[in-house]
Amino acid sequence: MKLMENALNWFEIPVHQIDRARGFYEQVFAIQMQPMVVGNNLKMALFPVSPGSVGGALCEHSGFYKPSHEGTLVYLNGNPDLQEMLDKVEDFGGRVIIGKTQISPVYGYMAVFEDTEGNRVALRSMS
Repeated sequence: MKLMENALNWFEIPVHQIDRARGFYEQVFAIQMQPMVVGNNLKMALFPVSPGSVGGALCEHSGFYKPSHEGTLVYLNGNPDLQEMLDKVEDFGGRVIIGKTQISPVYGYMAVFEDTEGNRVALRSMS
């Protein structure tokens, strides 16, 4: 049986308005995202990542992406303590769905929020 190096290789979070969504994620995570427009008017904002790690982006294209509470739930890195990010969610237009909750002492903590676009997104941290 072949093993996968990482189960996750890339992720895309659908958005209605790329600038609004980018502002939300930059403020909540205290990061700078890289904007880009690719073929067929696909607008993206890339999350910053270290070389060799898994990356992802916010994506706007009305014919292909639709923000949702249904389907796959992406857990973003909330280390060192996801509460720092969760505390900013409502200040920047999102909504906390599940507050910080311990998964187990081994797996740390999780939380779920709704972003400005109507997506259900999760956080995970060890403390």
